[in-house]
Amino acid sequence: MTQSVAAVTWTIEDGIADIVIDNPPVNALGQAVRRGLCDAIDAAEAAQARGAVIHAAGRTFPAGADIREFGKPPLEPLLPDVCTRIERSDLLVVAALHGTALGGGLEVALGADYRIAVPTAKVGLPEVLIGVMPGAGGTQRLPRLIGVPPAIDVITTGRKLGADEALALGILDRVEEGAPRDIGMAYLRDLLAAGAPRRPVGAMPAPEPVDFDAAYDAALKKARGQLSPAQAVRGIQAACELPFDAGMARERALFRELMETDQREALIHAFFGERAVSNLPELRDVTARPVAQIGVIGGGTMGAGIATAALLAGLTVTVIERDDAAIQAAKERIARNLSGALKRGKIDQAQFDHLTGPALALDTGYAALAEADLVIEAVFEDMAVKTDVFQTLDAVCKPGAVLATNTSYLDINEIARATRRPEDVIGLHFFSPAHVMRLLEVVVADKTAPDVIATGFALGKRLGKVSVRAGVCDGFIGNRILMAYRTATDHMVLDGASPFEIDRVLRGFGFAMGPFQVSDLAGLDIGWATRKRLAPTRDPRERVPAYADKLCEAGHFGQKTGRGYYVYGDGGPVPNPDVERLITEERAVLGITPKTFSDVEILRRVLCAMVNEASRVVEEGIARCPRDVDMVFLTGYGFPRHRGGPMKWADLDGLPGVLADIERFAQDDAYFWQPAPMLAALVAEGRSFDDLNRAAAP
Repeated sequence: MTQSVAAVTWTIEDGIADIVIDNPPVNALGQAVRRGLCDAIDAAEAAQARGAVIHAAGRTFPAGADIREFGKPPLEPLLPDVCTRIERSDLLVVAALHGTALGGGLEVALGADYRIAVPTAKVGLPEVLIGVMPGAGGTQRLPRLIGVPPAIDVITTGRKLGADEALALGILDRVEEGAPRDIGMAYLRDLLAAGAPRRPVGAMPAPEPVDFDAAYDAALKKARGQLSPAQAVRGIQAACELPFDAGMARERALFRELMETDQREALIHAFFGERAVSNLPELRDVTARPVAQIGVIGGGTMGAGIATAALLAGLTVTVIERDDAAIQAAKERIARNLSGALKRGKIDQAQFDHLTGPALALDTGYAALAEADLVIEAVFEDMAVKTDVFQTLDAVCKPGAVLATNTSYLDINEIARATRRPEDVIGLHFFSPAHVMRLLEVVVADKTAPDVIATGFALGKRLGKVSVRAGVCDGFIGNRILMAYRTATDHMVLDGASPFEIDRVLRGFGFAMGPFQVSDLAGLDIGWATRKRLAPTRDPRERVPAYADKLCEAGHFGQKTGRGYYVYGDGGPVPNPDVERLITEERAVLGITPKTFSDVEILRRVLCAMVNEASRVVEEGIARCPRDVDMVFLTGYGFPRHRGGPMKWADLDGLPGVLADIERFAQDDAYFWQPAPMLAALVAEGRSFDDLNRAAAP
């Protein structure tokens, strides 16, 4: 007997129900699947079946809830009720997992009596990553199955576990090769033959408690203020302190509280934004050029990182350096990067040997790039140096090769004009370390061909990057807005704030590091070079502090020299006393009487400066829409993910208040704090940045 309801099919033969979830592409647990599972269990019980196997068609067991239902009226049956229905059935139920059994998918499996998986399967409860927590029994069943400390780790990190780890923890009962249906059926028959009892997880004894207040505080600190991991700890606490049904009710109440938070909305924005940002309507029917061999000009930190990323993606790489000593240094950098991948289990020894051997070539002559499909220049940030490189590439590279520059600021149109094929030139702005950082700005020059743009995005996808289209201007999207952000902080320092309190406030907002710490990490000489480059065209009304230049003039470039805004030693970084002295001296020269800035004022000035400049970036078409700005800052600049990015933060905070603050700040500095016309227009029209995102959707 075979029956089906929408996305679930079941067959009952010889007293066993074969229940198949079939809701492509990822078998999300939408209402049709939930209803189908309940109907299948009902039918199996009505047929007096002894057991059931729940598995999935396609590439994965359910990979989570259907988050398109978030924010809409709940549709019955709810997932907690489905999991409980499975658990309290008279049937002996086996869940057979493959692909990624995540979130609600794992919660369905926890409703079964036993769990088996193929060796390649991964499981997890990643709900905290979208600002919520398990809401269908995950915080109640998992601790009963594996204990509280491992459950806290799995749930508050949202990490995926491989089948072997899940087996060792006790989430899985067996791991076997084979088709999910086949291994599930064989396991169920073994259990029935052995007279194995039903084993509902919800009926297991409550787990041993821990110091939940300490665990809550630790989760909140680790997540830099994101609420969902800490709230999940309270759910796990309920598993220890309440009867199962009361614990389920407590979990659901905590889940619903999180559903109403701005953090949940921000994290959902980030989740969908990363998927939407590279979906460019103009590339819908454009075919990317094939790329198998790439060249990298320069084997320093950035070039070595780019080469590493390409090697890990299965590309053949040729690195060009100036002499044999530089070649050896580049080779060692790449090997160190790949050693990290080896240590983390991303590659095995054979792959490491291949990537550092046959897949990698290093040379001092550009002729080695004659057959490269794409070349990325990663040399010193100087226009004369870069145009010289591109003139040489123009002469040696084959027709149709993509010529890419990794410049952070410079005019790519000028670089393209150094060649006879500007249509082949594009910016691929990686972020250091390039084999780790997820952002890639694909910078489109005036004459860049559509298939070259498509090639940039295809490469980004292959490298596992979040690729964002950017137009040409000084700094593109990210660094241009970053300059405004840093200008706001520099002005506050001149006017009375301390760099160290600004860093503290920004860390409190959720950044891993404050702006002055980041400058030390990147190297103060980078900002120094930029200030000198821009000096000839600087507006006389612009306020540019000199204290940072004086640090550089003294040879203090940050971490790489052991001293910058902070002093770096065995005891960890401590504030550099020279910084406050230099600032005090500069204030005296400028006749500035320092004033006190509250933490709120510091944060508002920084964020409003970012939003104001980002509004201009969108209005000028440098970014396609506000969402693109958010994805740049979430994936490349450490903006706290649970805030959604600067534009989402502004929407949630309220654009009228942001504009009012900018206008208030302009009373003291009308040049820097000129309100962006687009921001003012949105406020006047009662619209939001998200309205612009919807308008830009393909």
